[in-house]
Amino acid sequence: MTSKIKVLSVNTAPEGGRKFPVEKIELHEQGITGDIHAGTVRQVSLFNICEAERFYTITGAKKLDYGQFAENIIFKTDDDFDVNIFDRFVKNNVVLEVTQQGKPFHDQFREPGNYVMPRKGIFCRVKSGGALVAGDELEYIPKIFKARIITLSDRASKGVYEDKSGPAVTGLLNAIFKKLSWRLETENIVIPDDETKLKSILQESLDLHFDIIITTGGTGIGPRDITPDVMKEFIKKEIPGIMEMIRWKYGMEKPAALISRAMAGVNDKTLLFALPGSVKAVNEYMGEITKHLEHLIYMIEGVEKH
Repeated sequence: MTSKIKVLSVNTAPEGGRKFPVEKIELHEQGITGDIHAGTVRQVSLFNICEAERFYTITGAKKLDYGQFAENIIFKTDDDFDVNIFDRFVKNNVVLEVTQQGKPFHDQFREPGNYVMPRKGIFCRVKSGGALVAGDELEYIPKIFKARIITLSDRASKGVYEDKSGPAVTGLLNAIFKKLSWRLETENIVIPDDETKLKSILQESLDLHFDIIITTGGTGIGPRDITPDVMKEFIKKEIPGIMEMIRWKYGMEKPAALISRAMAGVNDKTLLFALPGSVKAVNEYMGEITKHLEHLIYMIEGVEKH
């Protein structure tokens, strides 16, 4: 069943403070025409009417007009959903993408009810513009990140032994996404150390817009270790610092770690990592990668973290 929100009022203001109802709002790549927040990191603000009603019940405050919470769009919904960053609200050509829920308090929030907005407001950027009016319905589309984990191993692909490094990556990814309260779907593939097959899967993964691609195995200097060489063809921007730090960190105790050709990089909005094949190495590498994963995703999405 598709979740929807119904717009009760659209509101704007050319200066700070509360906003005021208007007949319609025109959305463009910088935000809303004529609104003070156009061109800022919080282009469009949305507020659920149930939060306003809860505020009135708790405080006994007098109900005021739409816009009192400084919201551009106040809406109601019969659906129960938890809004996360990068979720979208869509109506025809209009696409609003969530960049933040809640924001820091500051001294300007003194009007009745305004203190609710920093905690419960939904802030979006405009991905595709158009007009919105009261009565419009927008479809709520949750962002589900997709990760593909590819294990390269001649023997594991033949069933000689069970792949354990790929599932180890999956478990660690699921743990960090759960901690971030972000939704994640993972897919594991086991293939031999075959250049043609790896190229085909990497290209397919990019075509299907996977957010994260992680390989395990084939990062050494043996004749069958081809993973980094293939990865280089698909990485547009390399991220050398993470892997360099990991090599030095573990190479201090285990010099063999310095031989690893593990690498990281970006192709458009897809993060790519090539990790060694042992479970121990996977745990070591992922332990460092997951520390930076949230920041990396914010950066490639062009969103300022708050």
